Amino acid sequence: VALKRMLNFNVPPVKNSTGEPVWKVLIYDRFGQDIISPLLSVKELRDMGITLHLLLHSDRDAIPDVPAVYFVMPTEENIDRMCQDLRNQLYESYYLNFISAISRSKLEDIANAAIGANAVTQVAKVFDQYLNFITLEDDMFVLCNQNKELVSYRAINRPDITDTEMETIMDTIVDSLFCFFVTLGAIPIIRCSRGTAAEMVAVKLDKKLRENLRDARNSLFTGDTLGAGQFSFQRPLLVLVDRNIDLATPLHHTWTYQALVHDVLDFHLNRVNLEESTGMESSPAGARPKKKNKKSYDLTASDKFWQKHKGSPFPEVAESVQQELESYRAQEDEVKRLKSIMGIEGEDEGAISMLSDNTAKLTSAVSSLPELLEKKRLIDLHTNVATAILEHIKSRKLDVYFEYEEKIMSKSTLDKSLLDMISDPDAGTPEDKMRLFLIYYISSAQAPSEIDLEQYKKALMDAGCNLAPLSYIKQWK
Repeated sequence: VALKRMLNFNVPPVKNSTGEPVWKVLIYDRFGQDIISPLLSVKELRDMGITLHLLLHSDRDAIPDVPAVYFVMPTEENIDRMCQDLRNQLYESYYLNFISAISRSKLEDIANAAIGANAVTQVAKVFDQYLNFITLEDDMFVLCNQNKELVSYRAINRPDITDTEMETIMDTIVDSLFCFFVTLGAIPIIRCSRGTAAEMVAVKLDKKLRENLRDARNSLFTGDTLGAGQFSFQRPLLVLVDRNIDLATPLHHTWTYQALVHDVLDFHLNRVNLEESTGMESSPAGARPKKKNKKSYDLTASDKFWQKHKGSPFPEVAESVQQELESYRAQEDEVKRLKSIMGIEGEDEGAISMLSDNTAKLTSAVSSLPELLEKKRLIDLHTNVATAILEHIKSRKLDVYFEYEEKIMSKSTLDKSLLDMISDPDAGTPEDKMRLFLIYYISSAQAPSEIDLEQYKKALMDAGCNLAPLSYIKQWK
């Protein structure tokens, strides 16, 4: 909703207006691209009058009679580039939207550039959008994608991290959370684990919220922007937890559809990229190997199958794809049957009555065609994704890993020794083996004895594992 309002020049879109939308250009940086792409498709952008969407730092031609909506982070180089656009008189008018709040000094830089370029009248609006978070589903968002190794578990727990780097990471996290609550229009009750990075975030966020509320006239949480936000007594609970409380779960091999897609395939911002296997047909000797086709699919909320089955165990998903396919085929056959009946010869009474009866049927068949095609597209998509996952499961024995780790984590008895699993050359990649062993190491009540550990280490080394994670976990434990 906030994005749509922004694309409509920060006026809420009117429902019943018949007029064409105003044609405009959207200019974003990589951050803006990541925020918009999971939420609005190209078609939806077009419906809102966006004819072109371009990256800020690409070479852009001047389009002098079109308004431009900018959606960027207020960084030095972005501001410089915007000032350059003003000097080059690229567009008719400029709507500047910042993903996070822009500082006073940077605003002055833009103002100076506008005066210098004689373009003050063309800068129509400058807005802080507070949208610095990426929404992937109705009830899930992530903080960043662009430089995600800068804000990560590893970044926070590096032994050589400096205080200033830590401050930067904390500020980034706090800024995103703050943006989220501004967009939500609610002030959370914050709870966190003490003495951890989570507490640092909590203290900073608390301070930022309080400072914003102190000045009632300028507060983001009062006034008309949020509807009835300020009268609501239901406050959400924000629980900040440090990853160190539970390190075994992210290492665990999973068994549900969405988690498997995320674990074994290349899955970013709701889009999965697949390499299509070209099948086993042998190419003639000396011929070039066939190039693998890359396909990408969007798995979004509008995909009913995904919504229904993303949390289901994988075997159920495979069955459901099969059922969908069968029901689709039945519908397709029905359409074909009607077509063959329509070529009726002879003008006898029966044929005439059948015709009128079938016209109704055919009409309904034709009207359900788009629906059928969409169904077919989704079945193909999930068949391909599920097949790709299945290849990984078979080649890496992921089902065995999953069951084995479940047993370790629930402390039940193991039916085969851990050493056998690690030494089995067919079971999984070195990374899979390392994950399994780390889960065992984290979950065991007392650490394995030195002699045992040496034995495991040797087996892991033979399997080609990098032992750095183990020394970290050992120290951590």
